[in-house]
Amino acid sequence: MSASDAPALLWSPSADRIGRSRLRHYMDWLKRERGRDFADYDTLWRWSVSDLEGFWASLWDYFEIRAHKPYTKVLGKREMPGAEWFTGAEVNFVDQVLRHETDARPAILFASEAQPLRQMSWREMHEKVGSMAAYLRGKGIRRGDRVVAYAPNTPETIIAFLATASLGAIWSVCSPDMGLNAVLDRFRQIEPKALFAVPSCDYNGKHHDKGEVLAEMVAALPSLADLILMPGQESTFLGSHAMPTNVRIGNWADIVARPAELKVEPVPFDHPLWVVYSSGTTGLPKPIVHGHGGILMVIMAMMALHNDIGPDDVYHWYSSTGWIMWNAQVSGLLVGATIAIYDGAPSHPDWTTLWRFAGETKATFFGAGAAFYANCQKAGVQPRQIADLSHLRSVGSTGSPLSEESYAWIYGELGQDVWLTSISGGTDFAGAFVAGCVMLPVYAGEMQVRCLGADIQAYDDQGKPLDNEVGELVCVSPIPSMPLFLWNDKDGQRYRDSYFDMYPGVWRHGDWIRITPRGGAVIYGRSDATINRYGLRLGTAEIYRAVEELPEVLDSLVIDLEYLGRESYMPLFVVLRPGIALDAALKDRINQAIRKAVSARFVPNDIFQVTEVPRTLSGKKLEVPVKKILLGQPAEKVSNPGTMVNPGSLVWFVDFAAKRAASSAA
Repeated sequence: MSASDAPALLWSPSADRIGRSRLRHYMDWLKRERGRDFADYDTLWRWSVSDLEGFWASLWDYFEIRAHKPYTKVLGKREMPGAEWFTGAEVNFVDQVLRHETDARPAILFASEAQPLRQMSWREMHEKVGSMAAYLRGKGIRRGDRVVAYAPNTPETIIAFLATASLGAIWSVCSPDMGLNAVLDRFRQIEPKALFAVPSCDYNGKHHDKGEVLAEMVAALPSLADLILMPGQESTFLGSHAMPTNVRIGNWADIVARPAELKVEPVPFDHPLWVVYSSGTTGLPKPIVHGHGGILMVIMAMMALHNDIGPDDVYHWYSSTGWIMWNAQVSGLLVGATIAIYDGAPSHPDWTTLWRFAGETKATFFGAGAAFYANCQKAGVQPRQIADLSHLRSVGSTGSPLSEESYAWIYGELGQDVWLTSISGGTDFAGAFVAGCVMLPVYAGEMQVRCLGADIQAYDDQGKPLDNEVGELVCVSPIPSMPLFLWNDKDGQRYRDSYFDMYPGVWRHGDWIRITPRGGAVIYGRSDATINRYGLRLGTAEIYRAVEELPEVLDSLVIDLEYLGRESYMPLFVVLRPGIALDAALKDRINQAIRKAVSARFVPNDIFQVTEVPRTLSGKKLEVPVKKILLGQPAEKVSNPGTMVNPGSLVWFVDFAAKRAASSAA
């Protein structure tokens, strides 16, 4: 679709939906309490980015943030990096969660491949957090200490996080599907004192004993003093091997059986809450530190005002603990929602699993990565035929650009009463830059709005804003959840190099974006994987959309090998349905599809059949590492197998690069 084409209108909100929305409630509150009357979302957004102090102060009051000490100034220092928010305030993430405690509805609904649906009340969650926090305090865990977890998406992991945060200790978690080296690359950097871990887990129909990995992990983390074994089938390895004698071992069931009053530690607004990590596909992952207060403000705004979630909702967003969407899922508790979490493979035993879970939990909000919807479409899933989704009001998508075909599939299968909100953000600031607005129409392939408080622009190479043209996604003003710092980055140089290298004082996110005439946005993929063919720039997502619409193609990867002094060479790699071979006729159909949907300029130089496209654990295609491999760099220097769902897939590309280099030399 060219920039000038008007996309298809897929959904418009009813007057009732608008009137009952959290955003409408906030706008009415602004008029009543602040004397600010906004005619529409656009004028509200423009105020939110031009009056940062007024906007964020209004959210503090609107959400009635529980503070142990009030703030003295909303924005003490405005520059990026280094903005100082709500100076003097003392808060704690856990206070804002537990204020919603009630007997009227559960806090958590949970199911997994191995366990049927169960629920946890707010009271039970509170009591177990209190027991676990008392245990950690008794072991000497104090404010600023790091507590880590090697754990799946279960209620116990949430309890461990809340207990850690209540002490002012700093949380970090890795999923059990990550390799040992990948976990150690993360945890070693922050030197944890305590580790929560499961002895085993179930995934994709298989039981995985984690005992040996866990023993090696503990031995490789000399800072550890305590290991808490979480519920899980007993490990045969741990039963026959002793842990290091300097590490104390606690049993989850014994700990939470001991009642203890929860004592929440007040911490400064900018006190570290958790450490999350960049993808780690090249070099050591960046340990990104976010603060209690910044996360509270930004995620509550996202949950309530952009996702339209409140206490009456059952909120599900499928994620593993290794993706920032786990943090976002847990943060549904901040607005009093019941969170519905599922642990397991979304495709086991088939692609209907999560839809059945949504029906069983009566989910009102269902979220997943964009690839999930594409896979459901290809598998012929009909969600309303296999589950009662009568409670479903909203559907969310993130992780990669959602194709127009997936937009159409969602509305075709789920009906016109469902609001689709496609969002784009990142681990880097634990939030979204572009998201949904339930008061506005939904257009195919287009995210609805720039988020409140986020001054998002498309910049050209010279740092000038672009109107309805593709450019670098930048944020020109600070938001509270931007990283406090990167761990062990004493002079802040790595932080500045990561986000402020191209435009000093302006956050460059690393995505291509186009701001549309309707005020929405289209994301075209990572800007460092952008294709520049004969002077015309294009994000890879547009090519994938064209190619993967063909029924024979399951997946694809395109790489542009243009670089200084050499002519562009753009190969396309495709994964085909079983039994289909890449012959001349299919190649021609692929090329014609690209010509028709994109441009003749972007017809690839060559097309190759592969068995798998390399992907990260969160499902993103490894365009940049593959590009570097094809340009001659060693695979071990540009990729980390532990962060990949299919590390063996790189072998084909390494061999391909070697053959291509030999051919060029000849």
